[in-house]
Amino acid sequence: MRLALVQINPVVGDLDGNRQLILERLEAAKSQGADLVLFPELAVTGYPPEDLLLRPGFVRAAESSVEAIAREARGTTVLVGGPHFDRDLYNACFVLSGGEVKAVYRKRYLPNYGVFDEDRYFAPGRDLILLEHGRTLVGLTVCEDMWQPGPPATDLALAGAELLVNISASPFYVGRDREREEMFVTRARDNSCFVAFCNTVGGQDELVFDGHSVVIDDEGTILARAPGFEEALLVVDVEPKEVIGRRLRDVRRRALAREREQVPPVEVIHVGTRAASSNGQKARGAVVPFVDELEQMRLALELGLHDYVDKNRFRDVVVGVSGGIDSAVTAALAAEALGSDRVHCVSMPSRYSSEATRTDARRLAESLGCSFQEIPIDSIVDACNAALAEA
Repeated sequence: MRLALVQINPVVGDLDGNRQLILERLEAAKSQGADLVLFPELAVTGYPPEDLLLRPGFVRAAESSVEAIAREARGTTVLVGGPHFDRDLYNACFVLSGGEVKAVYRKRYLPNYGVFDEDRYFAPGRDLILLEHGRTLVGLTVCEDMWQPGPPATDLALAGAELLVNISASPFYVGRDREREEMFVTRARDNSCFVAFCNTVGGQDELVFDGHSVVIDDEGTILARAPGFEEALLVVDVEPKEVIGRRLRDVRRRALAREREQVPPVEVIHVGTRAASSNGQKARGAVVPFVDELEQMRLALELGLHDYVDKNRFRDVVVGVSGGIDSAVTAALAAEALGSDRVHCVSMPSRYSSEATRTDARRLAESLGCSFQEIPIDSIVDACNAALAEA
């Protein structure tokens, strides 16, 4: 089976723009012979959509967008995240095949800690879904579902899943990439399953999503890893047929099956057979290495700044520069993220500013290629003090 993990940077609320982005990347994946194409959690709306989900018209428009994507999904199977209303609102993974929505998996575990507030908007799902693609059974999960050490991953594996897919919007903090991947390696080994994790990327308000989508085999080997902090298309061939033999030799799995005498009902959806590869060659993907923590912080700051400015459609930014290290770092990050022509440095010296700091502020702007303006503030301070004295 040829997997395509599409790591995209959607914009919250921009249904038309996100749909166009998804369709463009879908065509790229299809051109490489992908059998199963994964997009991130809530890719249709962007994450987190927050109170937009309280608008019925927005939810209906989002589902219409999914249907429009489905009409272009002929010749391959697509998994894409979006909101789904069926007597309640769910965080869903839509299964698109043959030009239509074949099935809808509803996220079971809703995070309500830290930066997450999904309980406010969504109801938890209950059902399990397996996709039958040729001879391969694929289990569906969304983000938090796979952070649980037991079901739904264990139930899907015991029901026959050889590949567990997880579409996600997992935000960044320092060390998160390795921590998250170690968790997926554990899930792969414990369940004797291949794992494919497709994450979103980009900045959205106070959140930054780092990407680092990954494909892992049932023994915990990293088969392919996407880069962090940028969009990517990760294409890799997986061969889960060897899973069955290893499972027969797995004592832990047999013990788990005995303990769980009855696996909950699982809906099996047939979605097609192997697509024709574009060139007949095996797609191995690349294992892009992680960068060190300092570089991670730089990339996260620049991505968050870039997307905050661009997604809010600001043209330029103004940075107050004092000649000190803090404003110098801020200006440098802004110039790197946005381009020096969009960054305007302003120095506001007073009688207490030394000539050295005034010179440093000017040289900083010159070194970065940013515009520079010096506005002395002594007269402003004096006027303010005089007004306060009269109050």
